[in-house]
Amino acid sequence: MSPERIRNENYSYAADIWSLGLTILECATGKFPYNVNEGPANLMLQILDDPSPTPPEDAYTPEFCSFINDCLRKDADARPTCEQLLSHAFIKRYEQTGVDLAAYVRGVVNPTERLKQIAEMLAVHYYLLFNGSEGPWNYMKTFYKEESSFSFSGNVYVGQSAIFDTLSNIRKKLKGDRPREKIVHVVEKLHCRANGETEIAIRVSGSFITGNQFLIFGEGLQAEGMPSLEEIDIDIPSKRVGQFREQFTVHPGTSMGCYYIAKQDLYIVQS
Repeated sequence: MSPERIRNENYSYAADIWSLGLTILECATGKFPYNVNEGPANLMLQILDDPSPTPPEDAYTPEFCSFINDCLRKDADARPTCEQLLSHAFIKRYEQTGVDLAAYVRGVVNPTERLKQIAEMLAVHYYLLFNGSEGPWNYMKTFYKEESSFSFSGNVYVGQSAIFDTLSNIRKKLKGDRPREKIVHVVEKLHCRANGETEIAIRVSGSFITGNQFLIFGEGLQAEGMPSLEEIDIDIPSKRVGQFREQFTVHPGTSMGCYYIAKQDLYIVQS
C-alpha cells in the first residue's frame, strides 16, 4: 500500500507503480522489503516514516537499483508513469534478450506436484461444501460453467443451474432427516493426471459413512487442516453405508491458477 493510500489521500495509477516496485524488489531479494513482525500498524508507520527500501547496490545492477528507486518515491507525483518506465534503462537493457518463459516455469515448477496440489484442493473444497452447512452451499455453483456436464444414474445434466439442482437433491437425500448424524464422504483414494495440454483428470473414490464430518484419508494423502486417521477414533468399515466413485475433468478458467469442472461422473454403490 502506497504512502498516499495510508494517509487516505487521493490516489491513482502512481499507487500501482509503488506496488510494482515493492513486488519486483521482493522477487529479486526473496524477502518482503519491510519488517512485518510487529503487525500492520507498525508496517504502515514504516512506509510513512522510514526511507523507502532499496536494493543493495553491490548486489544489483545500477539500472535495476534506479528502476526500483524510481518506483518507490514517497511523493506520488514524482513517480514515473508506465510509459516512462517502459523507456527506463533497466527495461531497455533486456529489450532484445530472448526469454523462454515456458522453459523457465518448467524448470522451477514440478508438474507432478502441481497436479497433486490441484487435485487435493478440488477434493477438499468440493467435499467440504457438499458435506457442510447450508450457508456456503450456493458457492458450489461457481465450480461449474454453462458448458459443464454432470452424469449420474444414467442421466446427463448440463449447465450451472441443472448441475447445482441435481447435486442439491443428492445432498438432501444423503443428509436425510437424522438430527445428529448424516451420510458423509470419506475420501480414500485420489488420482490425477494430465489430460491433453490444459485439462486435468481427477478420480476420487471412497466410502459413505454415518457421521457429521467429511474426512479425507488415503496412502500419501493428507490435506492441510484435516484430521488424520490416527487422530480420530473411528471404525470406517462398521459405519460404511455405501461407496462412491467420482471422476472430474477440470479446465483452466479465465483467471490464472483458477479451474472449473468441465465434466463430472458420479457412481454410487449402496452397501
